[in-house]
Amino acid sequence: MRLNDCHNVEDFRRLAKWRLPWPVFDYIDGGADDEITKARNTAAYADCDLVPNVLAGMADIDSSVTILGRRSALPLILSPTALQRIFHWQGERAVARAADAFGLWFGISSLSTVSIEDIAAIVSGPKLFQFYYHKDRGLNRSMIERCKAAKFDAIALTVDTIVSGKRERCARSGFTSPPRFTLSSALSYAIKPRWALDYLFRDSFALPNLDTHVREGTDKAVSVADYINGMLDPSIDWKMAQQLREDWGGTFCLKGIMSVADARRAVEIGADAIMLSNHGGRQLDGSRAPFDHLPEIVDAVGGQIEIICDGGIRRGTHVLKALAAGADCASGGRFYLYALAAAGQAGVERAIGLLKDEIERGMHLLGVKSLDQLDRSHLRWRD
Repeated sequence: MRLNDCHNVEDFRRLAKWRLPWPVFDYIDGGADDEITKARNTAAYADCDLVPNVLAGMADIDSSVTILGRRSALPLILSPTALQRIFHWQGERAVARAADAFGLWFGISSLSTVSIEDIAAIVSGPKLFQFYYHKDRGLNRSMIERCKAAKFDAIALTVDTIVSGKRERCARSGFTSPPRFTLSSALSYAIKPRWALDYLFRDSFALPNLDTHVREGTDKAVSVADYINGMLDPSIDWKMAQQLREDWGGTFCLKGIMSVADARRAVEIGADAIMLSNHGGRQLDGSRAPFDHLPEIVDAVGGQIEIICDGGIRRGTHVLKALAAGADCASGGRFYLYALAAAGQAGVERAIGLLKDEIERGMHLLGVKSLDQLDRSHLRWRD
């Protein structure tokens, strides 16, 4: 299977599975516990039908939208995800360049394998930093100051990881950051020689936003669960979130909001946006899918705060359904991570291009010339 044989996200997933050692693939692909929530994040879109209007004179359409004060060519954010250097040697640089080529928002994680400064040097478009609130207050201050100096456009505080979800695939494989080569895992890496050679002889793995303060994850191999449980601050509360917003002083988003009560609190503390997200189904299994819950959140706080529907995106029509239900835009991670693992920057660009075509084709077939024409009249939920 080659890159040109990939015509949808599932094709990229199959190619990524073929090219990656199984512990690395399972880290991308897996969720928490029984992975019910991970599956529901995408399945939710299939339970909602689109209702098109015809004879609308659809010679021209405009698929652009303003997100967090910056214009985006598509109503889609490439969600920040950690450890991308492990999936492909080009890592976050590949995703950043692909986002820039398409004029999209791009996010990096606190646990990114390329530094805040390096991303700022190669991205001219809007960029977001996903902030994990660490026990080390000096590390927290350092990341804020570095984002200010690098002129990042927004910070998203992740609020759903005060403890780690039970990621059973990672527990079985022994996946760590950086990868730990043990007798039990050696075969899985050895049978993927292209990946192994790239990992060993390309740029060294590092977590440059953290390694000035902590060894864990860069020089000291730890599981993702152990990192979250050991390094992140479970005492974080609304007062601390508000203080972080004030310390940052710029556009501020809360990632991981799923209840109406929390959405209203986000408005009260002056957040600019919320990401409806269950962390890709990697935290609380059995929790609700963002798209299922989106109308309730929109009815409560729509128009008071920007609402981003995060997770489960596999098709351009999923993005259109989220906007019709009231979201300001959608975001996702796995759809481009599979493509990154499959073929680096070329893979990410092909994945974005496919979604772009699906969004634009969907707009034509729905009879909407601009995204602000989408509303719930275009949707019908099945019983």
